[in-house]
Amino acid sequence: MSDDKAMVIFQPSGRRGEVPKGINIIEASRLLGVDIEALCGEKKVCGKCIIRVEEGRYEKYGITSSKDNCSSWQEEEEKFINADRREKGFRLGCVAKVEGDMLIFVPEESRAGKQVVSKAARDIHIDHNPAVRTYFVEVDPPTFHEPTGDFERVCRGLERDYGLQNLTIDIFCLRTLPEALREGKWAVTVSVWNDREIIRVRPGKHEKAYGLAIDVGTTTVAAYFCDLTTMEVVDTVSMMNPQCKYGEDVMARITFHMTTPDGLKRMSDDIIEGLNELIEKAIAGTYPPKKKKKKKKGEKGPDEYVEVPEEGKTYLRLETGDIEDITIGFNTAMHHILLAINPEYVGLAPFPPAIHHSMDIKARDLGVCINPSSYMFVLPIEAGFVGADNVGVLIAEAPYKHEENQLIIDIGTNGELVLGNRHKLISSSCATGPALEGAQLSYGMRAAPGAIERIEIDRETKEVNYKVIGRDAWRKYSEPKDMKAKGICGSGILDVLAELYSSGVITKSGVFNKKGLKDCPRFRKNPDNNQPEFVLAWAEESSIDKDIVITQKDIRQIQLAKGALYAGCKLMVKRMGLEKLDAVKIAGAFGTHVDRTKALIMGLFPDCEVEMIQSVGNAAGDGCRAALLNVNKRVEANWCSRNVEYIELTVEPTFQQDFMEAMQLPHMTDAFPHLRGIVPDDILDQ
Repeated sequence: MSDDKAMVIFQPSGRRGEVPKGINIIEASRLLGVDIEALCGEKKVCGKCIIRVEEGRYEKYGITSSKDNCSSWQEEEEKFINADRREKGFRLGCVAKVEGDMLIFVPEESRAGKQVVSKAARDIHIDHNPAVRTYFVEVDPPTFHEPTGDFERVCRGLERDYGLQNLTIDIFCLRTLPEALREGKWAVTVSVWNDREIIRVRPGKHEKAYGLAIDVGTTTVAAYFCDLTTMEVVDTVSMMNPQCKYGEDVMARITFHMTTPDGLKRMSDDIIEGLNELIEKAIAGTYPPKKKKKKKKGEKGPDEYVEVPEEGKTYLRLETGDIEDITIGFNTAMHHILLAINPEYVGLAPFPPAIHHSMDIKARDLGVCINPSSYMFVLPIEAGFVGADNVGVLIAEAPYKHEENQLIIDIGTNGELVLGNRHKLISSSCATGPALEGAQLSYGMRAAPGAIERIEIDRETKEVNYKVIGRDAWRKYSEPKDMKAKGICGSGILDVLAELYSSGVITKSGVFNKKGLKDCPRFRKNPDNNQPEFVLAWAEESSIDKDIVITQKDIRQIQLAKGALYAGCKLMVKRMGLEKLDAVKIAGAFGTHVDRTKALIMGLFPDCEVEMIQSVGNAAGDGCRAALLNVNKRVEANWCSRNVEYIELTVEPTFQQDFMEAMQLPHMTDAFPHLRGIVPDDILDQ
């Protein structure tokens, strides 16, 4: 790197690159295609461009980031950033200048192009049997002749009316009991956890209780805010995992813990803070939206906001204390980091977790701000690289209840595979890496406005038609300047390899077809690095004033990810002694957006009928929701975690050979008869 340039990495977008020293962070963000709010036009008066410069060595990126690599603190920043936040590295993007390598975290409120997180709750059948139930009970007030304690009095009423016996009460709840009983004139609503422990007492009669089912992914976090009495999903809230700044994959985060003295605490604190933000977001959604109250001429003082209720809409107006139960699932590394358990050994062979079993933990013990007496149910773990998120997929899809052999692929930063039926289930994990999410590609990005999400390439002309997030019209129906493309996200990445191959831009081996591209203006060599590349969107179609390209190196990264998935699938099918699959289910955010035909063309999994391929959306989140609303699913989860046979792919004798063969499109030797008529024969028969 030259002395006049610095490496800047923006998270959670994952965009990175060298920028000239001396430019401010807003200017750097524009060069790298990152949208940061700057409503005042960089006049230093709106305070919307607040970012945080991270401290520490980031081995994943090969940089040491420091607040000292920024220009000195300016007076204009004091209006928006207090001393505590200044100490934590917060700066105004329009003021702070780049003077050295930096990893910059852009808080959600400062992001202009909000990440699109596809984690909608599916309509799946769940039997209603929540862990937390509410009971209305009326008791007689104490007298000199009958001065029984308040708790014993309530227990007697609950046994009389509902048959509940041998109850205990949490100390935080007990502290509220005397006032609640007297305020309710000896009639209260009692929330009981698992028919064992009283966790909340409210004066009078209340029929509702609420809970959260949380899916913590390596990249994104989604929470389903549920009514525990009706099973309705009140709201779905999501965010980027704030740990992205420590690295896009779990090994980078484990490395950060091992190389940074307080690394584990920082990462754990970040995700706990993130969970509390999600909780606040869910609660805020139960109130009317607010708008800023207009000030009179010359009026000073803080801004005031007034509610603007939607006509005819009823608002629940809940508080964080109204959330009485949480279920949570995550991969094994995220599980350990959130619970502040040393994750180092999860990353070392034979990859043992600290615990397999589920846990019931008081939310307050982790600093999670809900009803203080409530529990968090932590789903169990299968293995070091097959975590509670995969258990969530299992209890949502329940392949162990069916005869059909199902292959379930949960595609994320880590690919997790399950194969089998009610007689036997096996699972494995493969390191797809963050390439499929755009993190390792030249113009890869998260799913946000301006990201190319769908691609088509004409076989004859090699012209590219594409669609970007935030715009309904495809390129061929638009003016170039209207596209405002910034990069390519996951669904576009899955499209692009299949399209490059089926249109003849690349060969079966993944290299550019130089003969077929001889006179194609989109194919060229980059003068800076001499790398061959193919232009997906011209500079005039982008908002970053650059051609958006896919390079030979990018293609290799995608091939590595898809090869790992295919090799895993093939080895598992071989282990089960199967000749064919009855169903292929694609889970995760990719499962929502993947084009199943293109997934087959690129060879994500062995050949099958296209109709057999199903999208099951965020099945891990659905499993967390099932566990929230039905305690029997918690029992099933523990059964699954110990009765699914885990296969460590990397020690399989043929893995390296299978992996190498799977790098080709759709495969080096395996036949794909179901692609006949979809992919031209001359392409398929290479």
